[in-house]
Amino acid sequence: MEKAIHYQNKALLALDRLRPRIEEQFKAERQRSPEDWQAFNARLERHFETLFSLLLQLYANQHDFYFHLEKLLQSLAQSWFARPADLKQLDLSRESNPDWFQSNQMVGGVCYVDLFAGSLEGIQSKIPYFRELGLTYLHLMPLFKSPDGENDGGYAISSYREINPSIGTMKQLAQLSRQLRENGVSLVLDFVFNHTSNEHQWALNAIAGDPEYQDYYFMFPDRVMPDAYERNLREIFPEQRPGSFTYLPEVKKWVWTTFNSYQWDLNYQNPAVFIRMAEEMLSLANAGVEVLRMDAVAFTWKEMGTVCENLPKAHILIQAYNAVARIAAPALLFKSEAIVHPDEVVRYISPAECQLSYNPLIMALLWNTLATREINLLKQALVERFSLPEHTAWVNYVRCHDDIGWTFSDDDAGRLGINGYDHRKFLNAFYTGRYPESFARGLPFQENPRTGDARISGTCASLAGLEKALTENSEEEIQNSINRILLLHRVIMTIGGIPLIYLGDEIGTLNDYSYRNDPAKASDSRWVHRPRADWSKYENRNNPGSVEYRIFQEMQKFIRIRKTEPALANGHIQVMDTWNPHVLGYVRSTAKERLIILANFSEKPQELDFNLLRLYGLGYTFENLITKENLNLEQLRLTPYQFLILRA
Repeated sequence: MEKAIHYQNKALLALDRLRPRIEEQFKAERQRSPEDWQAFNARLERHFETLFSLLLQLYANQHDFYFHLEKLLQSLAQSWFARPADLKQLDLSRESNPDWFQSNQMVGGVCYVDLFAGSLEGIQSKIPYFRELGLTYLHLMPLFKSPDGENDGGYAISSYREINPSIGTMKQLAQLSRQLRENGVSLVLDFVFNHTSNEHQWALNAIAGDPEYQDYYFMFPDRVMPDAYERNLREIFPEQRPGSFTYLPEVKKWVWTTFNSYQWDLNYQNPAVFIRMAEEMLSLANAGVEVLRMDAVAFTWKEMGTVCENLPKAHILIQAYNAVARIAAPALLFKSEAIVHPDEVVRYISPAECQLSYNPLIMALLWNTLATREINLLKQALVERFSLPEHTAWVNYVRCHDDIGWTFSDDDAGRLGINGYDHRKFLNAFYTGRYPESFARGLPFQENPRTGDARISGTCASLAGLEKALTENSEEEIQNSINRILLLHRVIMTIGGIPLIYLGDEIGTLNDYSYRNDPAKASDSRWVHRPRADWSKYENRNNPGSVEYRIFQEMQKFIRIRKTEPALANGHIQVMDTWNPHVLGYVRSTAKERLIILANFSEKPQELDFNLLRLYGLGYTFENLITKENLNLEQLRLTPYQFLILRA
C-alpha cells in the first residue's frame, strides 16, 4: 500500500510539473479544438499514473527519466491532435463497449496482401468477397517496406511509415482501413517491435557510426558480452543460423540478432527506443489499425544471466504500450503472439497487457487429435488451459502463416500416459506423410536429422488429406478430407473467442511447391503454405460439385449459424465427459439458451448414450442447428467426422 501511494504521489507531481509545458507547446491546437484537448486531458488524468509507474519500473535508473517522460507526453499529444475525427468517434464507441471483440459476430481472416490480391487496391476490391464469406476482422500480414530477397516473410521491417512500394502507400492503407470499417471489418496489422531490419534508417545510422543510434540496438566491440549472454540463450534457428549475434565489419561490432542476421533486436533498456516505437505504433493506429499483433513478445527484454525470454519486464513493456494506447488511441487493442510454453502464453493476456492472444496450444492439439483420433490432450487443454481473465479473448486458428509446433506441455501429456518427446516424433512423421496410412502431406520445418525434432509446414487441405485424396482420385477420401477441414473450422467457430481463417483454407487450397524454385524462399518450407491466390479456383466456390464449392458453401453456412447464436459469444465453455475417446463435447450457453456441441474426430461412426444429453441440460427432443432437423433419439450415432450443434 505504501509503495502504491508513493507511486501515486510521484505520478501526480510529475503530471503537475509536465502538463503546463505540454499545454504551452500545443497552445494553438488547444485553441483550435478545445474539445480534443479536454478529451486528451481526461484520458491523461485517468491513465497517467499507470503509465508513470510502469515506465518507472523500466527506467527509474535513467538520470534523464523526466526528459524522456516529457518527450513521450509530447508525442502522445501530437498523435492525438493528428488522429482523424472518425477514429476519435471509434475511440468513444470502444470505450463504451470494451468487450466488442467478444461478440459472436466476430469472424477473422488473415492473408498476405500481395499473395491474396496483389496490392492494397486489390484488397479493397475484395471487400465484397470478405462480406460474402462473413468476415468482420481482417489481418493483413507484414506489408511494410522490407529488404529485397530474404526478409523473413516481411518481418524484417525497414520502415514502419512506408508500405512496400509494390503493394501500395500509407495513404492507400488509411483509405482501405476506412472502407473496411464502413463495411464492418476491423483492420489488423503486425507490430514488429522486437527488431528492425538492417536496412531501417536507425540501423543505417548505426552502421554509419552514430553512437545515438548504435544505442538503439545491442552492439558490442568484442565477443565478451555476447559470449556471456549466449551461455543462457537458446538458438531459435540452430540449423539455419547458429548463435544470437552477428558481426558487422563496417563498425567492427557484434549486434544482437535473435532470429536472423538481418533482423537487429531493439534495445528497450534505452527509453528513447520506447518513445520512438510508441510513435510508430500510434502512427499505425491513426492510419485506422484497430488491432496490433504484437510480434515476438517473449524476446523484447534482455538481462544478463537469464534466457532473455518471457522476462517480467517484457510484460511491463507491453503494459506501458497499452497505457500509451489508452491515452492517445483508446480503440487500439493488442494481440499477443507468444508461441511458447502454455504456462507462459497466458501471462501475456489481460486487459492491461494484450486483450487478445493467439491460441497455439489449441491449434496444435486440433491437429494432434486428427492424427490420433483421440481427444484426450485437446479435452485436457480445454478444461485446464482455456479459461482467460474477463475482458480478454483467444484468437483460435487452424493454421497461420507460420509452421505448426507441438507446443503442448510434457507434464500435461505425462499425466495422460503420453511421452512428449516420442509423441512429437510420431506427429512429425504423421504430418510429413512418413507414418504408415497417414493422410497428410506436409513438410518438415527446421528439422534436425540427428534428434528428429521438427515443426510442420503445409496448408490445411494438404495436412487434412485432400492433396493425397485428389492424387489417388478417391471420392471417399476426398469427402473424408473435406469433413476434416470443416470439422477443424467448426471447432474454432464455436469454442469461444475470435475464429481466424487463413484465407485460402475456405476453398481447400493445396500446398504450393513452386517456392523451391525461388532462391530467396527455397530454404524455408513455410512458403509451401503461402501460395498466391488462384482466383479461378475461388470462382469454383459457386460451381456445385467442385471441391471449392463443397468447402466454401459449408464454411459460409456455418459462419451464418455462428452469427445467429448469442451462446457462441465470449469465451465461456463447459467441457463434457462424453465417455467416448473419439468424441469431443462442450456446452455453450446464455441465461436463455443452451447448446451442446459434439465433434467426432474419427473416420468411423461413434455412438453416445442419449442420457448424456439430458445430463448436460437437453430434454427429450432437440434441434440440430446445422441440418435444422428435430431429433428424438435414445442413441446418438455420429457419422465420420460429424459435427453437431444441438439445442433444446
